Amino acid sequence: MGKNNCSDEMLFEETVASEKIFEGRVFEVELKDIKTSEGRMAKREIVKHPGGACILPMDDEGNCYFVKQFRSPFEKVMLEAPAGKLEKGEAPIDCVAREITEETGFVAHKIESVGCIAATPGYCSEIISIFIGTDLEFTGGDPDQNEYLATVKMPLKEALEMAENGQITDGKTLVLIYKAARRLGI
Repeated sequence: MGKNNCSDEMLFEETVASEKIFEGRVFEVELKDIKTSEGRMAKREIVKHPGGACILPMDDEGNCYFVKQFRSPFEKVMLEAPAGKLEKGEAPIDCVAREITEETGFVAHKIESVGCIAATPGYCSEIISIFIGTDLEFTGGDPDQNEYLATVKMPLKEALEMAENGQITDGKTLVLIYKAARRLGI
C-alpha cells in the first residue's frame, strides 16, 4: 500500500552507482544502483534519450496535418503529429521547424510552444517539447531516407473524435490534440 502523504524527500532515490550497458544510434541504456530514503538498495534500468519535439500543424480552416507511418514496436501503421528526435545541440523549435517541412511539406510561419511531456518517466529520460504550428505555407516535403509516411489532413474536431474513441493512441499526438481543442474552445 502506498504512502499518500509523504514528502518529496521520502520519495527521493540516491544513485550510488551506474553503468552504461547499451549504446545505440538513438539511445543508450544505463543500469543504476539506487538507495531509497529508507536505506533499501534497488536497481533501475534507464533509457537515456536525447529528447524530441512534436508539432501540430493547423491551417486557417481548422484542419490539422498528421502523418501515418509504420511503427515497428507495434507492427502497425499509426497516425501521429509530425515529430523528430533532437540532434546534438539542436533546440526543440528548430527540430519541429525541420520536421514539419520534411514530413508534411509545410512551413509554419508561426510556431507556439505549448509545453513538454515526459514520454515514459518510469524508465526513460525522453522529454518531448510540443508545439502548434500555424500560418502554414506548402513548400514540398523531403522525408529522411528510409522514412516512409503519408500526410493526412483532417478537421481538429475529427481528430478529437478519433482521440476520444481510441483510433489515435500516440501520447504526444493526443496531448497536442487536446491542447489545441481546448485553446479553440472545442
